[in-house]
Amino acid sequence: MADVDNSERSLPNIVITGTPGTGKSTHAQLLIDTSPVPLQHLNVAEIVKEKKLYESYDDEWQTYIVLDELEPLAAAGGQVIDWHTCDVFPERWVDLVVVLRCDHTLLWDRLEKRGYSLKKIQENNESEIMQTVLDDAKDSYAEEIVVELRSNSTEDLENNVERIVSWIQNWRRDRGFSDNSTQP
Repeated sequence: MADVDNSERSLPNIVITGTPGTGKSTHAQLLIDTSPVPLQHLNVAEIVKEKKLYESYDDEWQTYIVLDELEPLAAAGGQVIDWHTCDVFPERWVDLVVVLRCDHTLLWDRLEKRGYSLKKIQENNESEIMQTVLDDAKDSYAEEIVVELRSNSTEDLENNVERIVSWIQNWRRDRGFSDNSTQP
């Protein structure tokens, strides 16, 4: 695995995580589209399927069992990593962990619209109610890099992305980089 020193990167790595249906991919794509610096969206679920970075597929839970081979993708920085869990990513290359939270009744409706099985909807809804992803993030990363954001509406989405863009600008400014040029 690559040994990544985040003090040498000019662009941060951001993990956007949350229970399935909280808006991770939507947030990640809007962030990519509005960021003042070039960022790449790493949708881990798609990468896992495309590159076959899994040991097996669990039919009961309708999910892939992932191998720990993703770290090199973040070595250069500027990655927006989108996945339903975050504790598998080494802390040394994560600069910000955004945990999206959603009202459980809205979440239930979103998952039904995706065609998830009742068991999967119940499991994910319970996970959201029990704040499993948030607790995992807080247990895995320094408190100052974990932020919990509400994701119930389009207004939440826009405000959240604006907040993350501001964080990126501050992160770069703190490291002596300017967002006024096209160079990272």
